[in-house]
Amino acid sequence: MLEIDGGYGEGGGQLLRLAVALSAITGIKVHIANIRARRDKPGLAPQHLAGVQAVGRLCEASIDGLALHSREIAFEPAALRGGEYHFDIGTAGSITLVLQALLPVMLAAHQPCKVHITGGTDVRQAPAADYLREVLIRLVGRLGAQVTMCVLRRGYYPRGGGEIELAVKPTKLAPTVFDASGYRQAIHGLAHVANLPEHIALRMKQAALERLGTYGARAQIETQLLGHEAAYGAGGAIVCWTEGEHTVLGAARIAERGVPAEVLGEAVGEELAADLAAGAALDVHAADQILVYCALAEGGSFSTRSVSLHARTAMWLIEQFLPVRFELAQAAGLAYVTVRTCGKQP
Repeated sequence: MLEIDGGYGEGGGQLLRLAVALSAITGIKVHIANIRARRDKPGLAPQHLAGVQAVGRLCEASIDGLALHSREIAFEPAALRGGEYHFDIGTAGSITLVLQALLPVMLAAHQPCKVHITGGTDVRQAPAADYLREVLIRLVGRLGAQVTMCVLRRGYYPRGGGEIELAVKPTKLAPTVFDASGYRQAIHGLAHVANLPEHIALRMKQAALERLGTYGARAQIETQLLGHEAAYGAGGAIVCWTEGEHTVLGAARIAERGVPAEVLGEAVGEELAADLAAGAALDVHAADQILVYCALAEGGSFSTRSVSLHARTAMWLIEQFLPVRFELAQAAGLAYVTVRTCGKQP
C-alpha cells in the first residue's frame, strides 16, 4: 500500500482527490494520512467525502476511515467500470472539484461513463462551471478525450441544488504540445448572475473589457440573467477564454458577497491579457489541472506564467503512481513544463 502524506506541498483537497483518482486508475492501494493538514479545518469536508465516494463507486473500492472530518483513509480499488452514476454532495460543495477527481478516472475506464452530480456549480475556491466546460474540457479534448458537459441547473453557496451532467466516451489520450502561437479567434466570455440584478453581470463584463485593453476589441462577452427555474439561490460568475490553434487560454472569477462586480471583471481581464501578452500556452490554473491528463497520455508540454504550489504538489504525487517525470525550465519570463515517460509503473 502506497503511503501518501496529505500535508505535503499545498496540503489541501486537490492532493486527496488526485491520490484516489490515481489509485483507481492504476489499481495501487493507497493510505492517505494528514488529509488537508494545511487547511484551517483539516480533514474531510462534505465535498471531499463526496469526491472520494464517487471515485470509489467507479472502481468498487474498499475505503476505510471515510467519514466527515476524518484525517486519514485507506483506499483499495478493484476493477474500473463505466456506466451511469448519480451523486449528491448534499451541500453547496463544489461539483467541479468532484469532477476534477472523476474525469481522469472516467477516461481511464475505457467504457462509456456518465455522471450526474448535485451540489454547487459556481462556488468560491473552485473552478467555475463555465471554466471547466470552456477551458479545461477543451484542453483535455486536444489530448483526444471525448467529453461533453451540460449545466442543468446552477447552484450556489450556501444552498447548493445545482446539477451538472458529464459524459465520457472511451478513447486513448495522445501526447500533445500546447503552444501559444496562432490565437486567431475572438475572445469569448460569459458573465452570468442568478436571482440578482442584471446590472451586476453588465458591470463584470464592462470591467473585463476595459482591463483586456487592446485585446478587448476582439472580445465578445455574453451576459446571462437566470431566474428560479434555471438556478437555485443567488450567485454568478464571469469566465473568459480564447482558443488558439494549439491551446485554450482562460480566466474566471466567482461572484462573492461584498466583492464589487468591477473587481471580479477586472481580475479576469487582467489575467487573460497578461497571459496573452506573455505568450503563455496555459493559464496558471489550467496548468495544474492538465498535468494528470498529460501523464495519462504519456507525454506533452506547455508553457505558463508560473508553476503554482498546487502544480508542484500534483507533479510529486503523479510521479508516485505513474511512470512519468516532469521537467521544468524557465525562459523569457515563462515556465515550461514537459512530461516524459520513464519506465514501468510500480
